[in-house]
Amino acid sequence: MPKFHAQVATPRASRNMTRLCKHFAHKAEVELDEHQAKVEFDFGQCRMLAMADQLLIDCEAEAGESEKRLRFVIDDHLHRFSGEEALKVDWLDGPLPPRHEQSKP
Repeated sequence: MPKFHAQVATPRASRNMTRLCKHFAHKAEVELDEHQAKVEFDFGQCRMLAMADQLLIDCEAEAGESEKRLRFVIDDHLHRFSGEEALKVDWLDGPLPPRHEQSKP
C-alpha cells in the first residue's frame, strides 16, 4: 500500500490538526490529543504530528483512487479549516522521514 507524507509549515499546527480531526470524527475513527492524531478513513489512514512550527502528515492508502482521494481530502480540509493561513501542502511519496517516526501515535 503506498505511503506518502507532507510537512506543512504553520505556527498553529496543533490548532489546525484539532480542527481537522474534530471534523473528520463525524465520518471516520479518530484518536487525538494536542500533539498527535490518527484518522482511519474507509479509504486510507492518516497520522499527524503537531510540532512548534509545522504539521507533519503521514498517510497510507491503496494505490489509485483511494490514494488520490486521501491526498485531496487532507489538503482540501486543511485549507478550509486553517482560517487566514495560506498553507502549502506538498505531498512526497514514501513514509515520513525516520527522525519523526518515534513521535507518531
